[in-house]
Amino acid sequence: MSSLPPGSIDETIEAIRDALDRASIDEAIALLDKLRAPDQAEVFTELEPEDQAALLPRMDPDDSADILEHLEDEEAAEVAEQLDPDTLSRIVDEMEPDEAADLLGDLSKERVDQVLARLEDPDEIRPLLIHPDETAGGRMTSDIFALRRRMTVQEAIDALRSLAPGEDVTYYLLVVDRDNILRGVLSLRKLLTADPSATLESIMDPDVISIQAGADQEEAARLISRYSLFALPVVDGAGRLLGLITHDDLVDVIEDEASEDIYRLGGVIDEDRASGPARFSVKHRLPWLYVNTFTAFIAAWVISQFESTIERVAILAAFQAIVAGQGGNAGTQSLTVMVRSIALGDVELRDVWRVLLKEFAVGLTVGVAVGAVVAVIAATLQSNPALGVIIGAAMIGNMIVACLAGAAVPVVLKRLKIDPALGSGVIVTAITDATGFALFLGLATVFIEWLD
Repeated sequence: MSSLPPGSIDETIEAIRDALDRASIDEAIALLDKLRAPDQAEVFTELEPEDQAALLPRMDPDDSADILEHLEDEEAAEVAEQLDPDTLSRIVDEMEPDEAADLLGDLSKERVDQVLARLEDPDEIRPLLIHPDETAGGRMTSDIFALRRRMTVQEAIDALRSLAPGEDVTYYLLVVDRDNILRGVLSLRKLLTADPSATLESIMDPDVISIQAGADQEEAARLISRYSLFALPVVDGAGRLLGLITHDDLVDVIEDEASEDIYRLGGVIDEDRASGPARFSVKHRLPWLYVNTFTAFIAAWVISQFESTIERVAILAAFQAIVAGQGGNAGTQSLTVMVRSIALGDVELRDVWRVLLKEFAVGLTVGVAVGAVVAVIAATLQSNPALGVIIGAAMIGNMIVACLAGAAVPVVLKRLKIDPALGSGVIVTAITDATGFALFLGLATVFIEWLD
């Protein structure tokens, strides 16, 4: 197999389509076989559903499994629904248990039952289906290799040779007792260099970092990253070993969580896709647009309280957007940093006051820096120093409020058990808009005699 050269994806897709138009399935498969699995998946997604359904049953089940494993979850589910149960079960048999469970978890119960009934070893997958996708249990694989703590080093080496465990776990050996309770961890290097007569219990490290199956996948990613682990054991409430999350799963978790945060900061859900149906996007975007509309009315109400001031000094209407807009930008910056820090576990509740103090300093500093520039420009354009002073002071105040709101709102939502990424943006924008208009127009009202 070879990597797909840059710019050649369109040619490859067209060549496969041409082969399919000529009913030359074998030629299309041969073109796909020349590519690596990620490139195969990328090309595969560009084909029509009927072409996908025609190709997969004719391909080697192992290659088909690789393609499904590299597709996005919803795309893999759509393809799987087109396949007959016999074909799908042959492909699922070649998939890693955790990948197979992820795929089956997105299918109808009827289809899942049909596939499980045809699998060679359904018991590898069944336990994984009970765990939600975004938990440690949903991310783990049950295809693990564990050693008994009473075994000798030589017995363990013989077991490794005879059972030939998967490549993901051979460098990270788990040690359990007869009740399958996780007792220790052992590196392959230490096993190979130890006295053959020594017991595993005498050479293992009993201080094992593990995670419970119900824990969030973000916590699993943090543990793997923080302690530079190759794999993370997953246990139940009693400490019994259930499975393993390997380091390559960390990439998927980080990508999923980062995407989720980005989507939610924009007020959409992570299932929304650019190529998806318009009906789905409207359904999930419209509620937050209604919320934004409500908060916009709050800002409009604040402005309406200074109607007479604006009538008297009309130029204020042009400059008020600058104060509110810059406050919104500063709030978004602070909010983005805070949401990501919470997601990564860098900020705990005990750190809140320190963070707020830091954001106050940031807001004051950037407020003075930006406010001074805006003040000079406004005063020069209008030949009115008083206007410059007022807009500069309002800018400083709104920047401080924006930075504090961007840091505080996610913490409050987290405390209320609401996803900080989901509602923070709307709230912070409402605060900065209302505060910016109130400060600028309020100061203008107080010092209006200087503005006439």
